[in-house]
Amino acid sequence: MSKVKRVIIKEAAITNNCPECYNQELQLTFFQKHTYTAFFHRTTGEVTHEITCKKCGSRIYPVNWTPDIERVFEYFNKLVTPDKASIRFTTLFYVLMMVAIALVAAGIYFYLEGMP
Repeated sequence: MSKVKRVIIKEAAITNNCPECYNQELQLTFFQKHTYTAFFHRTTGEVTHEITCKKCGSRIYPVNWTPDIERVFEYFNKLVTPDKASIRFTTLFYVLMMVAIALVAAGIYFYLEGMP
């Protein structure tokens, strides 16, 4: 089974007012999606974001954003540089690939040796 993980690529403390409790301690976090399996580790280009209030703990959804929060979000969104989308194979993948190649090579060898 694959395991999906959101890796933090940037965090920023912003001083806009929370729409819920009107406190000025908000946390803006950008995440990048990573997928882990037994055979490979994939880094996707998918970047998500989340704004939470440090005092009341509520998550601020885009529908509740004020124009000030939108401006600050756009600024930090430009600063985010996610990792390149890539795929890295694990050692298990390479071992199984070598075993498969060795089995195919042995099969071809025995087939050709058995022919008169």
